[in-house]
Amino acid sequence: MFIVLFGAPGVGKGTQAEILSAKLNIAHFSTGDAFRAAIKNETEVGLLAKQYVDAGKLVPDEVVTKIVAEALSEEKFSNGALLDGYPRTTTQATSLDELLHGKGQSIEAVVNISVERDAIIERLLARGRKDDTQEIIANRLDVYLSETAPVLQYYKGKQDLLREVDGNKSIQEVTAAILDTLHS
Repeated sequence: MFIVLFGAPGVGKGTQAEILSAKLNIAHFSTGDAFRAAIKNETEVGLLAKQYVDAGKLVPDEVVTKIVAEALSEEKFSNGALLDGYPRTTTQATSLDELLHGKGQSIEAVVNISVERDAIIERLLARGRKDDTQEIIANRLDVYLSETAPVLQYYKGKQDLLREVDGNKSIQEVTAAILDTLHS
């Protein structure tokens, strides 16, 4: 079972992935964790990604996809994964479909956790991280809307994969809503 958890930064994808991973008995896949592991382990694709990261550049889709493919080949993902932070572009979404299809698998659902912009800014500011200033957060949300949100359109056209969940509720209520939408 492969499920994509989707939504803007700060909607709670990581929190929900950890909870759902235990409830559904499938591993949580974090793109950030996969990147860090590939770079730390100095895999071929990890070293390539490191060159972009060190130069302060975005890692190209094809390199991101190679890191994802490498990570998803691990045994812990043999039952599927809750994908958090991937795909972020329609190119990555297409590549993920091709990767899974090659293994005789597919995405079962894409769960979009929706939270209003002001609430996201408030949540991220409350984390108290140095890089979470109002200006930086607003920029990240603008980048998300322009670059990542089109992936939702891609999934809307794919056999009713897209499920919408209101993320403005408590963690427990959001978890319950996700489980309901997955089992309906």
